[in-house]
Amino acid sequence: MTRSPNGGRVGSQTPRVSNWPDYVSSAAPEVIDLAASAGLILDRWQKFVLTHGLGELPGGRWAATKCSCWVPRQNGKGGIIEALELGWLFLLGEKLILHSAHEYKTAQEAYLRIKGLCEETPDLDRRVNRYWQANGEQGIELTKRAGGARLRFVARSGKSGRGFSGDKNVLDEAQELTALQRAAMMPTLSARPNPQEWFFGTPPNDPGAWAYELRADGEDGADRLAHFDWGADVDLSDPAAVAAAVADVDLRYATNPSLGIRITPEFVADEAKPSGLGPISFCMERLGAWKPRPSKGPAVLDVDAWEQLVDTESKRAGDVAFAVDITPSRDFACIVVYGLREDGLGHVEIADMRPGTDWVVDRLVVLNERWDPVAIGLDTKGPAGSLLEPLKKVGIVPPEDPEKPKRGNLAIPTAQDVAAACGQFADAVKQGTLRHIGQEQFTEAIRGVKTRPLGDAWAWGRRVSSCNISPLTGGTTARWAFETRAHLVVDDYDVADSFG
Repeated sequence: MTRSPNGGRVGSQTPRVSNWPDYVSSAAPEVIDLAASAGLILDRWQKFVLTHGLGELPGGRWAATKCSCWVPRQNGKGGIIEALELGWLFLLGEKLILHSAHEYKTAQEAYLRIKGLCEETPDLDRRVNRYWQANGEQGIELTKRAGGARLRFVARSGKSGRGFSGDKNVLDEAQELTALQRAAMMPTLSARPNPQEWFFGTPPNDPGAWAYELRADGEDGADRLAHFDWGADVDLSDPAAVAAAVADVDLRYATNPSLGIRITPEFVADEAKPSGLGPISFCMERLGAWKPRPSKGPAVLDVDAWEQLVDTESKRAGDVAFAVDITPSRDFACIVVYGLREDGLGHVEIADMRPGTDWVVDRLVVLNERWDPVAIGLDTKGPAGSLLEPLKKVGIVPPEDPEKPKRGNLAIPTAQDVAAACGQFADAVKQGTLRHIGQEQFTEAIRGVKTRPLGDAWAWGRRVSSCNISPLTGGTTARWAFETRAHLVVDDYDVADSFG
């Protein structure tokens, strides 16, 4: 049992899971001393993370190129981040440090905290050339005499970090990190002589989040990764295990290193009451337990099978359905069309794909008037759900009677429909019952797609995939819309073979 200097009990200063690569020395003592000179006095657990995360190999390279720290909220992970950034700025000669968070307000708060530490420490403040805050970004730049280091704070998007050749990256709120964002930031370190990334967060609400991949590497002791997780090992699908965890006072101390320091036992006891967080939320938010990851579908589609379905002369011969999808970062939108060929095989094709989203509604109005589709698919539970009301305003609406839809009505899938549609599209590729014209954006989506759990089934995972998969998600919805609506609308209208 750990006790504070005044005799009170405090949380465990070492994590339940910890792995790090071997090292011969650590830069942590100097970093810890600098933090103390700025009035930032670290707890023993914070020093533990810094010591093993800042381990060095002979010659001075970092033993860990990635460091992952998972601890429940309000324990003080921000103190580790502040100590790191002070050390990188003023001690270790880094040129560019990039601090990103999921939300702007979190990045702004982190900036204000470290700005305050610098301004209140004359020896540090005199080495600062400027503090800036404008255009949704904040930062600190040292004088040339002090090395000219820069620390930038940004809110993440699909492109945040792309084009920056940073020495160090801090990724706060890492539970919200998507595979696309990860892909955008990873190349920023590739050309640096001694890069390092630090990930900080709490367990994700989405069991398909990219953070599960990082956690898996950490628990496996992957090379060049330092991993620290204070979270409890609780099966959140077992009500008895959840109830036992909520009632276990010792577990509270095991999972919260700052309990008895900056978090009071009384506060945690209130969180555990029926009127508090609730059992599942208490286990996740206070005990750091991760949701179980349900079994998934195929990690990827068979690219070779997809490429064997290329027919550059492929054309539809009859009715069509459209569908629209938007990337999670809203960087791109894609409209896809699906219909049948004369030989009865399916045909899927990107009808339009552009940056942004402001063009989509107008374009769908034109396509609807020109091709009189059997349906326009819209997954309202995904990013494209924001288009529902704008589409209604221009007359593209759900059917009044689901059994008697009109041409051009919206087809809105349920979660069960989405899972079924993804499985059916995967089967169509495997069985060779559709064709495409070989559009590179579609093939790229096939190469980079990963799946996410959806109930007892699976669906395409926008946030865990390594590229823009909107052509695939749009194509899947378009195919589903066609298959569920084509037999319900009666019309001998013959569409043309191309969009023009």
